[in-house]
Amino acid sequence: MTAPARRIIRLNNGFQLLFNLLWWMPVFYAYQRQAGLSDGEIFGIQSIYYVAFCLFEIPTGIVADRIGARNCLRAGAVVMTAANLAPVLAPSYTGFLVHFLAIAAGRSLTSGAASAYLYDGLRAEGADEHYLKAEGQARALGLAAKVLCWPLVGPLMAVAHAAPYVLSAAAAAGSLACAVALPRLAPHDPDTGRVPDKGGGKGGGKGRFRGALLRDAGAALHCVRASPWLALVMVQGVAVFTLSRICQVNLFQPVLLDHGIAENSHGGVLAAMTVAEAVASARPQWLGRRLSPVTWVSLLSLALAGTLAGITLGGPWTVVALLCVFAAITGFAYPLQRKLMNDAIPAHAPRATLLSVESIIDRAVCALAAVAAGAYLSAGRLDALLWHSALVTLAVMIALQLVLRKGSSGPGRRPDGPPESALPEAGDQLAGVPGSGVPARRPVEDRAAGGGR
Repeated sequence: MTAPARRIIRLNNGFQLLFNLLWWMPVFYAYQRQAGLSDGEIFGIQSIYYVAFCLFEIPTGIVADRIGARNCLRAGAVVMTAANLAPVLAPSYTGFLVHFLAIAAGRSLTSGAASAYLYDGLRAEGADEHYLKAEGQARALGLAAKVLCWPLVGPLMAVAHAAPYVLSAAAAAGSLACAVALPRLAPHDPDTGRVPDKGGGKGGGKGRFRGALLRDAGAALHCVRASPWLALVMVQGVAVFTLSRICQVNLFQPVLLDHGIAENSHGGVLAAMTVAEAVASARPQWLGRRLSPVTWVSLLSLALAGTLAGITLGGPWTVVALLCVFAAITGFAYPLQRKLMNDAIPAHAPRATLLSVESIIDRAVCALAAVAAGAYLSAGRLDALLWHSALVTLAVMIALQLVLRKGSSGPGRRPDGPPESALPEAGDQLAGVPGSGVPARRPVEDRAAGGGR
């Protein structure tokens, strides 16, 4: 591996670690309560955050292609630094609202750009084979930093109440330094992969931007309509994402406080959950192959629901243990769901846009769930919220399994997935759609002459 490739990996590791090192994560609920916000206001802000993330998700990916991934990383780091300072400068409802809106913008600016820069940078240096290891290494370092830092949050707050937000802003500023130090990559045209001509005015650039957005969005919608299996996989993933996000972020602190677990211990509990999730995420093969991935995801979703219900019945130590079990189940479920999604997407479909569509659906449901959670907590009905979440998940998973079993009972269908012809049919229905990358269909005679798949 060349020296520039090693430099790209080191700077990417630093950027990912510092950008995502949110010291305030274990205590933000209690911090906002101490600032005078009600449960309704806190969870209302969370709902707005999810909606904002939905609105930012797809356009920022296209922006990264147009202005360059490195510039997007720099912009995201600047926005994240300012976002973490907002609660310090304005510890009020408005300040926290601005804080989360800016975080949604900052994270959406970097979510796709970071991976795109790393992939393109290593490819330019002929080090493509190191990409997967580099991505995994960056995630592992980020998780390790959280495990080490989060237990310190409680003691630091006793010294300086605003310390979690100040330290988060300092970490984001460090990620900006890493982004500034990243080497420039050779410019390329995102539509053709070639170095663009210097000619052309702004109008043409704006027109191409709008055209790329419309082409990708149109092709993605056509693909979802053409492949019912893909839509079902998306729906199944909503349960995993919503339960994990709402429990590990939104309800984590209320659950601990409700069971008498002091605020200065929250960082340690969250660190233990992070370790459990990281270990499970790295070992999905422990689940075995006797069941199909789609069945495993459904069973894991039910296990998440059962764990939530169990939290209402135990004492403090039981709750901590169940939260760690919940995190481990989440760790197993995410890689399986990601594989299902990628397997369900037709070969010539706009993969990144479809993954963004799944992300948008997940966060839209989270926005509704956050509003409901705020209403339950405001009424002092935390246990009812956990039980109702478990029952809704149970009903959705049973209905989904009935649909899947009905669809897989016909001829030519696999027991572990869609019909054998589902993905080719989806690709065929995309044929000729602008932006799909699928050429117009040939006559039946020509395709028959071309041989089998």
